[in-house]
Amino acid sequence: MSDRDERRCQRLGEHAVSRRAMIGGAMASALLAASNANGETSGSPHPGIIRFGLTPVFLSNDLEVLDELQAYLTRAIGQAVQLVTQRTYQEVTALLVSGNLEAAWICGYPFMKFRDELELVATPLWRGRPVYQSYLIVGRDRDIAGIDDCEGDIHAFSDPDSNSGYLVTKTYLAERGVTEDGFFRKSFFTYGHRNVIRAVASGLADSGSVDGYVWEVMRTTEPDLVDRTRVLVKSGWHGFPPVAAAAGQRTSQAVARIRSALLDMNQDVVGRSVLARLQLDGFVQTTAESYDSIGANMERVRRLE
Repeated sequence: MSDRDERRCQRLGEHAVSRRAMIGGAMASALLAASNANGETSGSPHPGIIRFGLTPVFLSNDLEVLDELQAYLTRAIGQAVQLVTQRTYQEVTALLVSGNLEAAWICGYPFMKFRDELELVATPLWRGRPVYQSYLIVGRDRDIAGIDDCEGDIHAFSDPDSNSGYLVTKTYLAERGVTEDGFFRKSFFTYGHRNVIRAVASGLADSGSVDGYVWEVMRTTEPDLVDRTRVLVKSGWHGFPPVAAAAGQRTSQAVARIRSALLDMNQDVVGRSVLARLQLDGFVQTTAESYDSIGANMERVRRLE
């Protein structure tokens, strides 16, 4: 891959992020103005506003999904909700841990990284279970049988704090006693699971690490794109990317309202519409043990470093 092609792939993510950031900023300004006009206070830096973070694991390029999610949460919580999107998982996690978000939909990897500083709020149900897999994908017509055949590839990762888009593949390699730099000819981050699929489908990458849920959803929403790829390796099952809050806010009224809104989402017309768009069945409460498999992978990788 040339430097020009790599920059092109990275711009795939940057374009989507900048568009969301512009819309998110306008939404935040409107919510803040309404909050100030009403004189509401909630003890947060933005009185009257619940700040809900979204990482790239969330299928947030669909503006109708964002609009419906914001509308549902605002009504169910009974308080203005600002959706906060960032380019990387690290940025969202930092905002969450520091208390600058009431809650965020993150990945199990940063949840385990900051296990003592974060509290589970709710976990999505996908196909009836609160779990998902990582997929290692390649071009549809590529004649290989397993990950060992990917040695020397140009490989697309999603995000350095993504379980399915980075950690799982690092674990495969750690079990072989190598790092990504020693195994792949070149690797890069696309900062979005959709962009991993685009990179592999277009030939900018020979292989990629992607969230299996995202790949399966896009298989129905963007079949022409996804059909240019195939799944080479499926991981074991891991806890689905959860909604979490800072541990210091575990007893706050805002977190309790967010949890209630998510757990009741499938009982509301707008909530069910959001879930249908996301191809999720609802939200449930799980325990931190649901993410032990991710913690085990973190330990396998740590031993090699």
